Amino acid sequence: MAEFAEVVRNRRMTRAFSPEPVDPAIIDSLVALASRSPSAGKTQGWHVVVLEGADTARYWDITLPTEKRETFRWTQLVDAPVVMVALADPDAYVERYAEPDKARTGLGESVDAWPTPYWTIDASMAVMTLLYAAEDVGLGALFFGVFQREDEVRAELGVPDRLQTIGAVAVGHPAPDLGTDDDGSAGAGRSATRVRRRPDEIIHRGGW
Repeated sequence: MAEFAEVVRNRRMTRAFSPEPVDPAIIDSLVALASRSPSAGKTQGWHVVVLEGADTARYWDITLPTEKRETFRWTQLVDAPVVMVALADPDAYVERYAEPDKARTGLGESVDAWPTPYWTIDASMAVMTLLYAAEDVGLGALFFGVFQREDEVRAELGVPDRLQTIGAVAVGHPAPDLGTDDDGSAGAGRSATRVRRRPDEIIHRGGW
């Protein structure tokens, strides 16, 4: 098992996968670790729909039809043996903050009472933890938005209307060739050559 700093530095978005299956127990362990992420009021109002093996075609057939795959840059992305669609439940937070120990906040009145959508924040932190957990066990992972035909994806997966789509995560064994956004090479994403900001460009000590 790698040291945390090594996991953070080594984690990359993998865009080319081997079709080799991933043990469902490993996926369960990744989600178990993600469930330990911070959560407002310990609401834990997030879910994942997990598609494995041949079932992943249900996602790709909607978002990346066969006729478009020949011109798709990341042809081995569709080989990922697992696709997870992450979802957040705003109503769960309203219900949690209507409970006696949180009622004084007023956040239990409605979704509109929340100045910041903590369901989005909590689910996003859980997904980030999941990405680190995948790196820790030697798997590749890619987080990406469900921008293509989201309504059709939700209908196919039976996602309740109340849930917010956070995005999708492809998980699997990295393909032996290029496919990670590591150094700006041909296998990297278009943003890989952007310079990483230094701490002194991020930190504002004592105020802005």
